[in-house]
Amino acid sequence: MSDLTGKVAIVTGSTKGIGRAIAEHLLEAGASVVVNARSAGPVEAIALALGDRVLGIVADVGDAIQCQRLVDETVEHFGRLDILVNNAGLGIFKPLSEMTVEEWQLQVDVNLGSVFYCSKAALPHLSATTDGFIVNIASLASRNPFAGGTGYNASKFGALGLTEAMMLDVRYDDVRVSIVMPGSVDSYFNHREQVPERTWRLHVEDCAVAVLQVLSYPKEAHVSRIEMRPSQPKRG
Repeated sequence: MSDLTGKVAIVTGSTKGIGRAIAEHLLEAGASVVVNARSAGPVEAIALALGDRVLGIVADVGDAIQCQRLVDETVEHFGRLDILVNNAGLGIFKPLSEMTVEEWQLQVDVNLGSVFYCSKAALPHLSATTDGFIVNIASLASRNPFAGGTGYNASKFGALGLTEAMMLDVRYDDVRVSIVMPGSVDSYFNHREQVPERTWRLHVEDCAVAVLQVLSYPKEAHVSRIEMRPSQPKRG
């Protein structure tokens, strides 16, 4: 595991599921971490549970102004920003004919807009560290469409394209940009409860390990994409 002592990371959507697991692994590696969600209660609870090197910031990352505030408050508190993990996401699964304009817009704002807003706000600080990272958490749905995935697929396809173009834009600014694309994960996504026993699905910790792997390479090496899937998915 990388030694991230002295580094500062933001993890969006990090009060539960994949985001919380990533925050915990970053802390174990020595980083200070900003945890984030839209509601104050969960943010305060997770910040208290994770300890002294954690700052909780309430922000709706589907809003550009709040994303800028999230970054500004992080840098004001810790004095720097080294790692941005764009993890926040949601899915509304229904046919195009049944999806409302508001449901479409919400998915685009959170799954795609937040990646742009947070990354744009963070880039000057990440570049200043001379070894900054942006790691975007997307999905295998970023390149595999499915029925009922109109809004979700569109936003995740966009996140993949944004990641790969941004990687080329900032590679000479001392910032590496990567994407982690898990398949089925046993998480709280879309209000589904996690189960205590190991299932055929990926666990949230598997995704966190992938993020730490991305961060572990020397500056001259860059893992731009990790695709993850259950090794033995449920048949039928």
